[in-house]
Amino acid sequence: MFSKEMREITNILTEDTIEQVFRKHQYITDRSIVTALRLVQGLNKPLLIEGPAGVGKTQVAKVLAEVLETPLIRLQCYEGLDVHNALYEWNYQKQLLHIQLTEKTDASVSEREQEIFGPDFLLRRPLLEALSAEEAPPVLLIDEIDRADEEFEAFLLELLAEFQITIPEIGTILPKYKPYVILTSNRSRELSDALRRRCLYQWFPYPDIKKETAIIQAHLPEINETAAEKIAAVIMKIRSMPLNKVPGVAETLDWAEALMLMHKNEITAKAMKETLGCLAKDRNDWNIIENHLEDGGLLSEKYLKSAGAKEA
Repeated sequence: MFSKEMREITNILTEDTIEQVFRKHQYITDRSIVTALRLVQGLNKPLLIEGPAGVGKTQVAKVLAEVLETPLIRLQCYEGLDVHNALYEWNYQKQLLHIQLTEKTDASVSEREQEIFGPDFLLRRPLLEALSAEEAPPVLLIDEIDRADEEFEAFLLELLAEFQITIPEIGTILPKYKPYVILTSNRSRELSDALRRRCLYQWFPYPDIKKETAIIQAHLPEINETAAEKIAAVIMKIRSMPLNKVPGVAETLDWAEALMLMHKNEITAKAMKETLGCLAKDRNDWNIIENHLEDGGLLSEKYLKSAGAKEA
């Protein structure tokens, strides 16, 4: 059954509707991603989202699945990922047992071979699972595709272009429902033109102060606007530093929640030092942020005002 929100998205297909239902799920969108999600549904095209780590790329797929009340099927990419881990694998133990049990039957070798390469012996991995949905189109998240090898990227082209997969022993698998496909990339390597041509595209930068303030307030409604703006301004300053691991939106939310837990709406040098572990995930980064904090520049009202935050 499709939810009311899903019917609104699939039937009305307005930017305002998508923006509103995503906001209900604590995800702040902008017009470009809203339009892209409309086109994913309307054109049956995969969506490739690129951007730095921690800006909410993966969360788009998670929230989309929640909004549509449909399964989220996630394929986490990594170096060495192959077809057996991504698409399917034969249940060799079950096949061997079946061969032993049918050894003395009248079935021919070809008949027995046909049996063991049937659906009952097939282990579905994420890609095949996404093409096998029986009740509604799932959301297929191919996460961090840039971590996979170029060979695996080439293997995906059939799925991305035709929404089908060919298994040599069985044939071509066509879905009853085409999945909504979201690919993410942190740009650790350049993706092929062939993959890009098959996808819609979105670039996710770090949010500006206004958007990050809205994100903080959506997740922490008890925080006041001034504190949320100050947190967003400080984060923007930190992201301009030469860090090994730049804090993403997840770190922003962790820090804001820690500040609320320990210091309510107070954001001081003392409070920041006590909660610095929410932002710095590397010893050198810790020292860099701490040095800026100690020289007074990081929390200066002059900087915060110039960055767009209101006076605390």
